[in-house]
Amino acid sequence: MSYQTYEIEWQGIRICVRYAPVKWNVISHIEIEAIEPARAPLPVTPTGYLSHHIPIGSVEAEFDNVEDCILSWLDERAQSTEWREHLEKSAQGELF
Repeated sequence: MSYQTYEIEWQGIRICVRYAPVKWNVISHIEIEAIEPARAPLPVTPTGYLSHHIPIGSVEAEFDNVEDCILSWLDERAQSTEWREHLEKSAQGELF
């Protein structure tokens, strides 16, 4: 199993993406980790880290590359109510 490693930036957050197109000959694997700021929350993971398995070929069937796939996924999930609430709370700060 061989991983491809990429660094992308999304809304000011540097992200490391590790992608194994074929893992165990049955599935693909994506790891996403916010590296600057370290472990910053992302729309797909509040901890800044995500390990995700997907069917083989699903990235390639829909996107030109894994970077575009991850950026699209982040943009899509950033529209969620949960992420919008997170941004609002982050901008205001919390008193308690």
